Amino acid sequence: MLHHLLRQLYSLDTLDTRFVISATAPPKEALEESRVDPSKASHPQNGRYQWKSKVENAQPSKWNTPEFYFYYFIFLVVVPFMFKSVYDVSQESHPNYSEYARLLSDGWIPGRKVDDSDAQYSGFRQNVPYMLLVVLLHPVLRKAYDYLCRADTYTQVKPSTDRQNRLTHGLSASAAADARLEQRVSFDVIFAIIFATALHGFSVFKILLILFFNYSISRKLPKQYVPAVTWTCNIAVLFANELCRGYSYASLFSVFLPTPHVGEKDAPVKGWGELMDSYGGLIPRWEVFFNFTVLRLISFNMDYYWSLNSGNNSPVEKKQLDPSNLSERDRVSIPAKPADYSFRNYLAYTLYSPLFIAGPILTFNDYISQCRYRPHSIQGKRTLLYAIRFIITLLTMEIMIHYMYMVAIFKAKPKWDVYTPFQLSMLGYFNLKHIWLKLLLPWRFFRMWALLDGIDPPENMVRCMSDNYSVMAFWRGWHRSFNRWIIRYIYIPLGGSKSTGLKGQARAIANYLAVFTFVALWHDIQLRLLMWGWLITFFVVPEIVASMVFPRRKWRDHPNTYRVICGVGAVANILMLMVANLVGFALGLDGLDGLIKGIVKDYSGWAFFVSACAALFVGVQIMFEVREQEARRGIKMKC
Repeated sequence: MLHHLLRQLYSLDTLDTRFVISATAPPKEALEESRVDPSKASHPQNGRYQWKSKVENAQPSKWNTPEFYFYYFIFLVVVPFMFKSVYDVSQESHPNYSEYARLLSDGWIPGRKVDDSDAQYSGFRQNVPYMLLVVLLHPVLRKAYDYLCRADTYTQVKPSTDRQNRLTHGLSASAAADARLEQRVSFDVIFAIIFATALHGFSVFKILLILFFNYSISRKLPKQYVPAVTWTCNIAVLFANELCRGYSYASLFSVFLPTPHVGEKDAPVKGWGELMDSYGGLIPRWEVFFNFTVLRLISFNMDYYWSLNSGNNSPVEKKQLDPSNLSERDRVSIPAKPADYSFRNYLAYTLYSPLFIAGPILTFNDYISQCRYRPHSIQGKRTLLYAIRFIITLLTMEIMIHYMYMVAIFKAKPKWDVYTPFQLSMLGYFNLKHIWLKLLLPWRFFRMWALLDGIDPPENMVRCMSDNYSVMAFWRGWHRSFNRWIIRYIYIPLGGSKSTGLKGQARAIANYLAVFTFVALWHDIQLRLLMWGWLITFFVVPEIVASMVFPRRKWRDHPNTYRVICGVGAVANILMLMVANLVGFALGLDGLDGLIKGIVKDYSGWAFFVSACAALFVGVQIMFEVREQEARRGIKMKC
């Protein structure tokens, strides 16, 4: 019973149904098939998932072989020492404890301090109780709004069961879907304005002004200028938000209104600008989170621009598709109705409360489609299991920051020569693990909120941070909804990697460089993040070259030799991924330089480095087998 529950809890289906059904398959039938046997689910011709036709290519299971029993032994020995090394240097008895003790706070676990020194996660952690209250209140308010303001046809929205039924009741179902969209959007706009005001206070007027300006670009300019102006203006907004730090009202008003200097008792008197700046809401620095809104602004404008090229014939009618059972790819690519690109729908989408702060990213077309028809993937049991996974992950993070103080240690920059090479490397490794968890938790929390509200955005984190060995696959699975947004709005318009051969690979690398430069600037306008983006692009090159020099088809008769070769390359990839992410999100170049010098300062450090590479090779072989097991079940994800 417990084993069955754990398998359900940690199944791909629970995490996101997109992992077990094709992006091109109608979800209702595909979900029914996948519940019976995942290998029988509908498979796409050109989709990201390869199904039944590829099962026979999977290698026989290696879990019960002597080779893997040796790997299990390595895991049982090494993994506990990994945790223990960071726990040991986090004790009060350690010589460097006094250098970072000021960064620790009182924890809720008896006898332990908590490392809450990361400002990004600290803000989320402290507001979890209040956000949970909002998450519980939001569906109650929606139900109350539906009860008081419900359109008569709203309750008639039901999925079509067969073609004849669709022909007979098509008009009434379409009217009911339009009524559902009207009802949801009306509530979303009202709640979003209130929610954004509570978060950002008077800064909500700045947000609305930027939104109106972007909407005007799509509707007022000639069609041919919309893409270029949209991209130029939104990138300019990213820079302006950062450089002007959110445009304080005091600075803006000082240009137009004289500011009083003294009051009746010679005390400074606040002008209108200072007064408005003093009411900044729960999150005064609205510009920090506005980057996610910028992605939605571009999505709306580009979806609207592409809809103008689609003609008057609806693809749904032309292909005789069931609008209540569209595949994910159709929901994203098929334009909404012309009337749907209204300012009210635009506001509802760009300010949609569950995804407003941090995503995941949902395209405008997909949002409108899901507002019309509730996704088949949303079920009470699946959402409950997803919520349980979130709670388990949250507790994992809490235990880690109560017993392992790597974030505070790196912030304090103590004397590195006190630590052994093993301890230094584990501090860097678990620092990356902290980064992964601090991003995973908000994304899962807000996606859980959206699922409770009847909207199914993509899951952002596909695999555990320690289950990645490919630079390209890591990018696909890290912030996955952003990756899908990048592919739709940047990578494919730039040409993608359609060309084959050396020329095609060179073009793909150039496109990667453009993509990661935008990604770095989108995250934050800092040199270390630009370095991160360029390093990721540079580290993609060896993987592409290796795939050309060692093509899988030529090693079909020597699968074990090929597995060893891939394992060596994967170890190099993991080291490069660790370097790039430590530079971009933790240490910067100077901090990384100190860390590496501390690890390889003498022969013992080099001996440890070789041992660490051997341990990584063992981990990589486990990763390979995990993917082979998925292939044997009929699932093959490109990550």
